[in-house]
Amino acid sequence: MQAETTDRGPANWADRWLVLRVHCRALGTEPGAYLTAAWWRLRGKRVRSRNQFASLFGRSPLAYRLWQIRHGVVPGDDQGVGDTPPLVALIDAGEDDAGLDDTLRSLSAEGVDALTIGMRPGLSPLDVAKMIDWAAGPWLMPITAGDQLAPGAGAAYRAAAAQADAATRLIYADDDLLDGKGPPHQPHFKPGWNAELFDHFDYLSGASILRAGAEDLEACASSPDWAASLTRRIAARDTPAHLAAMLHRRRSRPLPRLPAVPQSGGQNLPPVSIIIPTRNRVDLLRTCLEGVAATDYPDLEAIIVDNGSDDPETLAYLDGLDPARHHVLRDAGPFNYAALNNRAAGEARGRLLCLLNNDVEITHPDWLRIMAVQAQRGEVGAVGARLLYPDGRIQHAGVVIGMGNAAGHAHRLLDPDEGGYFDRHSLPQFVSAVTGACLVVEKERFHAVGGFDEENFAVAFNDVDLCLRLNQRGWQSFYEPRATLIHHESVSRGLDRDPAGAARFAKELAALQRLWNTDRVTDPFHHPHLSRASEQFVVGL
Repeated sequence: MQAETTDRGPANWADRWLVLRVHCRALGTEPGAYLTAAWWRLRGKRVRSRNQFASLFGRSPLAYRLWQIRHGVVPGDDQGVGDTPPLVALIDAGEDDAGLDDTLRSLSAEGVDALTIGMRPGLSPLDVAKMIDWAAGPWLMPITAGDQLAPGAGAAYRAAAAQADAATRLIYADDDLLDGKGPPHQPHFKPGWNAELFDHFDYLSGASILRAGAEDLEACASSPDWAASLTRRIAARDTPAHLAAMLHRRRSRPLPRLPAVPQSGGQNLPPVSIIIPTRNRVDLLRTCLEGVAATDYPDLEAIIVDNGSDDPETLAYLDGLDPARHHVLRDAGPFNYAALNNRAAGEARGRLLCLLNNDVEITHPDWLRIMAVQAQRGEVGAVGARLLYPDGRIQHAGVVIGMGNAAGHAHRLLDPDEGGYFDRHSLPQFVSAVTGACLVVEKERFHAVGGFDEENFAVAFNDVDLCLRLNQRGWQSFYEPRATLIHHESVSRGLDRDPAGAARFAKELAALQRLWNTDRVTDPFHHPHLSRASEQFVVGL
């Protein structure tokens, strides 16, 4: 993180002063991590250093203040876009109209007309519906008394509404919090539209504009939370559009709702083939297969793909497996994870495939039921579990495209009991990709996209590439945290520190960037103002 060199007067000095404070705070609170990042930088390991510093600085409570200096001006410009539709704010004052005057002043400054619903004016949603000029085609802005708009928000919304196509009925923006004691804080840089996430976390209500009609407002008038009901009604009709700008300053937000474990609903769960590539390390394989044996699932087979094991104990263990439950395939060729799985998928009898690393430890018997229920949905492609390191921290909670100019594991190293970034690690949601260490997908869909790419992604990124090709066909990747397992990551194969492994990884990274532009794109479920260098969803500086 460096201060900009262009002289911008007081703002420039404020930037430099905050940079210094962020560095000092990081050194004071996490000296080991800070000094490690500095050492890597001195040794020329810029990628490692940048990633470490990004997480350190982004976690600082000063980070958002620095972001506001550098990026916080709302690009609000409704000039040159022709006639802009009217915006009408519907202020939910309820029985407590605290902050109403601040809200009215903010809306007036942004040229937004306002109607107040609640005790103070004595108006109900039905009363207000009769006062709106529906013939003018207004966009409604439900907002809570006490909330405010950022300067430029009115123009930004009018421009977005004027440019929206006819199918767009809801435009939502980012928001932060006001507590009356200091500057705005706790920014929510929101993902693109994610219907599954919205089912568990309402990130639209109170921070959006709606193209609704009188009948919509009247239909929600009797609800105690009419604004949220109206937002959900409109969101259900067409795909909401995200305006990636910080437009709302709020007193509070809806909280995420941690979901219950999904039930199979009495449906017949289809047969599953669990594919487990392995080589030696019988201790890992035994633990993995013991977990498979304890799995509560009506019809499954385990296909073990032995990639040239030469350890006598491992070979004896494989020979002793029950052939009624285990199918052992022998493949002594060079390690090619993609090819090993493709071969096994060709022989699998299950309607669903479960790709499972041999170093995954199963701790709950319902994991496969949970994933199988999601994998059968018509709009879902690959389903990935939440994976933890042996020390309990998160190893995988979905994959973010573009992180590190490649792809990274979301929320890695976070304690799952922490809130993290709006509890995203604990909520089922659509994602761009999931890891192949524990992945469930319909076999027909796996084959429809050609399975794994054995040529370009023999070892690394084959799961990411598979998920992106499934996404292209309308089968979106899905993260399912209610299935949680332990992953002893890459312990059986080792890390790619030898020259040959490093060269192969560089080739696969280049292929990922060439085929999917991961060095340039922003993941639609991430945000342009979240750091691309950190896996923990922190402010990018």
